Amino acid sequence: MASLPSSEDSRFGLRRQARLTAPLRLSSGATLGPVDIAYETYGAMNADRSNVILICHALTGDQYVASDHPVTGKPGWWWRLVGEGKPVDPARHFIICSNVIGSCMGSSGPASIDPVTGDPFAMRFPVLTIADMVRAQAALLDHLGVERLKAVIGGSMGGMQALTWPTLFPDRVESCVVIASTARHSAQNIAFHEVGRQAIMADPNWRGGDYYADGQAPVAGLSVARMAAHITYLSEAGLTEKFGRRLQARDAKTFGFDADFQVESYLRHQGLSFTDRFDANSYLYITRAMDYYDIADDHGGSLATAFTATKARFCLVSFDTDWLYPTTESRIIVHALNASGAQASFVELSSPFGHDAFLLECPELNRVVDGFLRGGRA
Repeated sequence: MASLPSSEDSRFGLRRQARLTAPLRLSSGATLGPVDIAYETYGAMNADRSNVILICHALTGDQYVASDHPVTGKPGWWWRLVGEGKPVDPARHFIICSNVIGSCMGSSGPASIDPVTGDPFAMRFPVLTIADMVRAQAALLDHLGVERLKAVIGGSMGGMQALTWPTLFPDRVESCVVIASTARHSAQNIAFHEVGRQAIMADPNWRGGDYYADGQAPVAGLSVARMAAHITYLSEAGLTEKFGRRLQARDAKTFGFDADFQVESYLRHQGLSFTDRFDANSYLYITRAMDYYDIADDHGGSLATAFTATKARFCLVSFDTDWLYPTTESRIIVHALNASGAQASFVELSSPFGHDAFLLECPELNRVVDGFLRGGRA
């Protein structure tokens, strides 16, 4: 069993990596092993190991949920929810956040070295599913000696992982918080992802994914993919309020194809800055995993059947301006949970920020999560 952090370390988080030697069997039938899992922990496990909370990250997230990112230097992506005095508090909880397999921040992914060839896997890495990511997390918890979770929490793709946990490991999850998420990827979402993947693969530097040797990565394609995806994370009202049709650092249109408008400049910045911290091949693999995600399809076509074995409590949160995973998607999950007899509470929150609202300032979300973790309902 891995050593656990001391309370002296808990304020800052502990950066760790575990190598799991047992092969991980994947949904595709392939196996992956050994498996590296990069993770961070905050707080300390109590004597009966009943205070463990697993945080699951979204598509472009990582394990640095509440500590500074080593590449960008920015605060953890969910510092508003996780930290001292926050709903998920290291003074009360032992918090684990791991980088999903397929990603590029220390867990096994396309940039990892294939032990057979000695070269990066690139596109020879096996195709993954959300369920595979969850199975890898479960293997990490086994490695850490964690048998049961007080809660598993996630937003967006993290919510997909959180919702999958009680379907695969019904006896290991006490409660589940799913924020701004869904039970399956829609045709529209698959379409947006395909635009991003095609942008990457059309970049001359992609070269079938074999770009690691010379470091000439397909940054232009990845930047465009990020720009297209970022639009889906925002709302029309939010874009209009923030940018409108205001010009960028000029008094008149240039009648050219420079970034005349502030919103254009913003998207270009988002795209380029993303390439400094993310791998293009990982983007391909993770978006494909999200597209394959369909919990009902994995349980005979019945979403309710997926939850019949679990005794977990569920909290579902949506946002009224989120058109990527709108409130209707959360209601579908709630109806299925009700049909399965599970304890479920649901709330739709108001925010001008669209899908990204779960990452931004939202006191109502903090109140909901805090109350639910203390035993209440949303």
